[in-house]
Amino acid sequence: MTADSSGAPDAGGTSPDSPDDLAKILERVGYLADPGVATAAFLALRMRRPLFCEGEPGTGKTSLAVALAEGLELPLIRLQCHEGIDAGQALYEWDFPRQLLHLRALEAAEGGRLDVDTAEQSLYTERFLLARPLLRALTSSPCVLLVDEIDRADDEFEAFLLQLLDENAVTIPEYGEVRAEVPPLVVLTSNRTREVHDALKRRCLYHWVEHPGLEREVAILRRRVPGIGEALSRQIAEAVGRLRTLELLKPPGVAEAIDWAQALTALGRTELDVESAAVTLGAVLKYSEDLDRVRAALDSLLG
Repeated sequence: MTADSSGAPDAGGTSPDSPDDLAKILERVGYLADPGVATAAFLALRMRRPLFCEGEPGTGKTSLAVALAEGLELPLIRLQCHEGIDAGQALYEWDFPRQLLHLRALEAAEGGRLDVDTAEQSLYTERFLLARPLLRALTSSPCVLLVDEIDRADDEFEAFLLQLLDENAVTIPEYGEVRAEVPPLVVLTSNRTREVHDALKRRCLYHWVEHPGLEREVAILRRRVPGIGEALSRQIAEAVGRLRTLELLKPPGVAEAIDWAQALTALGRTELDVESAAVTLGAVLKYSEDLDRVRAALDSLLG
């Protein structure tokens, strides 16, 4: 993997020359990108800027990062955010048990006459550094770094990310600065459960990821569910599109549409009728309230 003069990583000997070129690379690994997504990802590559993808759950934000890694032949390093995540989980930790064993070995070798400064300096070296996803991304570049569901983390963690997004570097007090030789392609995702601060967004290119249109969703189902027919895939895409217009607790995303298609094909169904929909709704809806509401309106939902 090399980089061209613009800084974009070279995928399989050639860098994507345009958004259309990148869309074809993503399509080869099974991700059907619309022009907006392909353009945003291409610009993130070409400009060496993080890409902040926001949208409803299930619109393919995480899958985009996975597809970029696969299509560009780069390692994927994923940091799954959650409430309370801190630097120890995201960046690094010191291996305290090994450090303690090291001190004891030094003390034994020195016959109990251990120089404190020398011993302390020997503790904070790479051999005792446990690299977490962010540090691995800086030391393993080029790679794709996926910071997934940043909206689940807190304000302090967002602030912690700013140096990495600004400089492709982090500072470890006991160790010093770690800087990426080649900047990772950073993809941040958010389901917008809360607003992410402007300071973080300013450092990124932004793209709102929509649910796919009917034809694109049909194409996704045909690609992701082997053996599914055109008629069934279109019926599922149309039904899922109608479900998204209802006031459901959890409207279905593309992932749920794929699950529904797989469930129906596993049962040998070739069309989506009221009976087959009723027995497979658990593949596409995840709350009992949503199930009750949709079961009562299956006739109108299926046209």
